[in-house]
Amino acid sequence: MDVHQHPSPNCAPRRGGLTPRFVVLHYTAMSSAEAAIERLCDPAFEVSAHYVICKTGRVTQLVAEGMRAWHAGAGEWHGFTDINSRSIGIELDNDGQGPFSEALMASLEALLCRVLAGWDIPPHNVIGHSDMAPGRKFDPGPWFDWARLEAIGLAGNRGYDFGPGDPSFESFSKVARSAGYTADVDAETLLAAVRLRYRSFKTGPLEPEDYTPIGHAALWT
Repeated sequence: MDVHQHPSPNCAPRRGGLTPRFVVLHYTAMSSAEAAIERLCDPAFEVSAHYVICKTGRVTQLVAEGMRAWHAGAGEWHGFTDINSRSIGIELDNDGQGPFSEALMASLEALLCRVLAGWDIPPHNVIGHSDMAPGRKFDPGPWFDWARLEAIGLAGNRGYDFGPGDPSFESFSKVARSAGYTADVDAETLLAAVRLRYRSFKTGPLEPEDYTPIGHAALWT
């Protein structure tokens, strides 16, 4: 896989000697990958990511994997904060309004294979920005094909065989927290974040089916 280099000044050493444990996926929400790269390399904006993948499949590296890029911001996953120091950030060229291109997805798969192997990151530690920052962030959004990554072992399996019976926000929150959703948010925000990942475009009241996609994830800790 060819990786183009476009170094961003928006980075720093990882804090506390931490190394990548997670991969966080984002969408750029901009008009083009080039516009996103320009923004991610502009010191005035104080944002960056390790990689940007264009709709055409072109992969551009902005920050060395061993460095701390500024992509995740405030949030929490499995009780961990400072996700920037614990993760690799990948920006995907998409505006959040439609499917991700085939060329982009193919390049993402190749890049994930390399990153996960290089840092010994398990597939279930590939998460979306919305997973660790519920209510604040919504990317990579409802159009992202998580099932495709799961099917080839590049994201955690949803596991539909562990659901409790009658739905309640209290029991749902316990299951969601055990699956990694530990950010301090209200129940409605938590439900929306879980649905972004596992039941795209689903709205309405809590249902028993909202438990089952994350049941297997409770075994990840």
